[in-house]
Amino acid sequence: MKDHSTRKQTEAINEMEMYYELHGAGDPLVLLHGFTGSGSNWEPFIGDLGKERQLIIPDLRGHGRSTNPSNVFTFRQSALDVFALLDRLDIERFNAIGVSGGAKTLLHMATQQPGRIEAMVLISAAPYFPEQARAIMRQMTPESRSEEEWQMMRQWHKHGDEQIRALWLQGNGFKDSYDDMNFTAPYLSTITARTLIVHGDRDPFYPAGIAMEMYAAIPRSYLWMVPNGGHGPIFGELKAGFVETASAFLRGEWEL
Repeated sequence: MKDHSTRKQTEAINEMEMYYELHGAGDPLVLLHGFTGSGSNWEPFIGDLGKERQLIIPDLRGHGRSTNPSNVFTFRQSALDVFALLDRLDIERFNAIGVSGGAKTLLHMATQQPGRIEAMVLISAAPYFPEQARAIMRQMTPESRSEEEWQMMRQWHKHGDEQIRALWLQGNGFKDSYDDMNFTAPYLSTITARTLIVHGDRDPFYPAGIAMEMYAAIPRSYLWMVPNGGHGPIFGELKAGFVETASAFLRGEWEL
């Protein structure tokens, strides 16, 4: 792996411009944000997670400062994009943490090239979209968003309101998608990475049973069900406990 100091830049890959940041030094840890989020969502974690590792934090296709000329988003393609970035950085083996859409990207990465991920943390992941998630997606339209939501999105995404509108329309389109996120238990069983599944027991998108299905299917997995936790239960007052638990897991301190 190349020796990189902290840097922020954009790479032309897969007919898009992918923005990413590198922080710290050491073994690589890839941090993947959720759908409609951006790499900046990880800022509160950089100081803690970057103490012993080099953090690679991209903006996924069409998010943040990254472009998406195709105006199409799939988690399968997102995985190919992240691999292309890691190839450009000469990073072969790595650990990773993904939240929601970032975790779905990691499910594709861990099945596309299983040998490259040593350990990963999947936060609010899902191998498929259940009906309760599709019901929320049907309501995800630019017209239904509040002014507060528009202002938050403008802080994260740097290519104007058309970029934000495109993301919400893509999210709405997931309601009709059945081929991108369609992982069966036998397919999940091909994942070789040590895996920590973190899931809120009050997740409005994905019921706790989905986390149990992944835990039963992924061979080297652990399950952390966060009591009274919603979607992405690692922020705010939950951050310290997550950092401590995930760091111990990634260091390999847990025994199967």
